Amino acid sequence: MVLVRQHPDVVIAELAARQHGVVSRRQLVAAGVTDRVIDHRIGVRRLRRVHAGVYAAGGSELTPPPRHLAAVLACGAGALLSHRSAAALWDLRPAAAESIDVTIPRGGGRRQAGIVVHTTRSLAPADCSTCGGVPCTSPARTLLDLAAVVSPRSLARALEQSVILRLFDRNALGDVLARANGRRGAGTLRRLLDVVDDVPPPSRSELERRFLDLLRDAALPMAVVNGSVAGYEVDFHWPAARLVVETDGRATHDNVLAFERDRARDLDLELAGWRVVRISWRQLHDHPERIVALLRARL
Repeated sequence: MVLVRQHPDVVIAELAARQHGVVSRRQLVAAGVTDRVIDHRIGVRRLRRVHAGVYAAGGSELTPPPRHLAAVLACGAGALLSHRSAAALWDLRPAAAESIDVTIPRGGGRRQAGIVVHTTRSLAPADCSTCGGVPCTSPARTLLDLAAVVSPRSLARALEQSVILRLFDRNALGDVLARANGRRGAGTLRRLLDVVDDVPPPSRSELERRFLDLLRDAALPMAVVNGSVAGYEVDFHWPAARLVVETDGRATHDNVLAFERDRARDLDLELAGWRVVRISWRQLHDHPERIVALLRARL
């Protein structure tokens, strides 16, 4: 049987099509393209050097996913996009025009200009993932790595974003923290998890019952429950004080449409002369005394 070898340009084009337009010399050689052919394609600008041993098959500037993949390929086998760059890829924080973070096994890979290389003793299989075709750290490992290089406020925002995007996995975060071995930022991430680890949210009726119990226990004026105000049904209101309280449970408020609807509703109520206070289940559960103090002031 005679093997028909593909033309080098076909090999390059097919590989580039699978990898955001970037290829490595190592991959091309493994696919049967010789160093001489690769050097010729570089000389005639069919391949453009991005990093040592990594090329773009085309002349346009690389957008983040190709740039990220090129950086990972440049750092060798086992490399993963990580830290700030992985957080941007997962949409946990805004992308920034900064050096690209890549994590490599200790003793492996190679350092490159424009790439911040982080070394690690080991990466558990659960720490390794892909996003948009780019090998990267998992969301949980990304948050742990991010904790070491950003402020607590930035980390809190990224953690909140992971919840919004349904990337939050309490068990996975517990696992990476158990293996953190005193890593910088691990304590901050643990403290933030205490806020996210809410007690099970109640039904609407249970939430309303708890709020009414709070009013009774604090001897506050009783509210009208599920009454109509300015054309809207509201959870609680006090007509004399022109005060509305909405108790927000996740089941009915934890999505973009509900968020926008609630804000439009609040604006209409405020324009109609009513003050609107929103109270979450966690606030009711953890800080009832603060709610009582606010209601006393308003009533």
